[in-house]
Amino acid sequence: MEEIDSLIDAVDLSKAEGQRNKAMLETLYSCGLRVSELVNVKITSLFFEQGFIKVEGKAGKERLVPVSGRAIDEVERYLIEYRKKLNVAKDSENILFLNRRGRKLSRVMIFTIIKNLAEKIGLEKSISPHTFRHSFATHLINGGADLRAVQEMLGHESILTTEIYTHLDREYLKSTIQQFHPRS
Repeated sequence: MEEIDSLIDAVDLSKAEGQRNKAMLETLYSCGLRVSELVNVKITSLFFEQGFIKVEGKAGKERLVPVSGRAIDEVERYLIEYRKKLNVAKDSENILFLNRRGRKLSRVMIFTIIKNLAEKIGLEKSISPHTFRHSFATHLINGGADLRAVQEMLGHESILTTEIYTHLDREYLKSTIQQFHPRS
């Protein structure tokens, strides 16, 4: 959580695209989106009054994902402070996150933004947009969220895929036994 906060806090809001980047990262972490889902979020898929974003996942499957108040605030600020001022390309009017040329951002651009922020804060380990998704799932499960609910939010076909995120709990349990059990 601290690393995610540090990355988001490292966004330079004095740059034109700063608010966009902050809104994207908050959305990525708040909703546990895949990078391909993030770049395809549509303005007409924002249901902020209800606290949801409609996401088109793998194989065109749609799902509603809860969105945090912080992400909503950052996206609304982005819409007013940055996106409204762009000359939006014909095919991108409904795309939420746009580049300077008013077109949909590429997946590679999201990777680059995150890599540059990691360098800026001196983060040693490798990080990608998927790190935000992984953190989303791990933090929910470690906080006691129902595995089935997390599966639904992530858009996983199988609960087995979601169970990957429970490995940290198992490692913690294992280390706890080794540390405190008299037979260890």
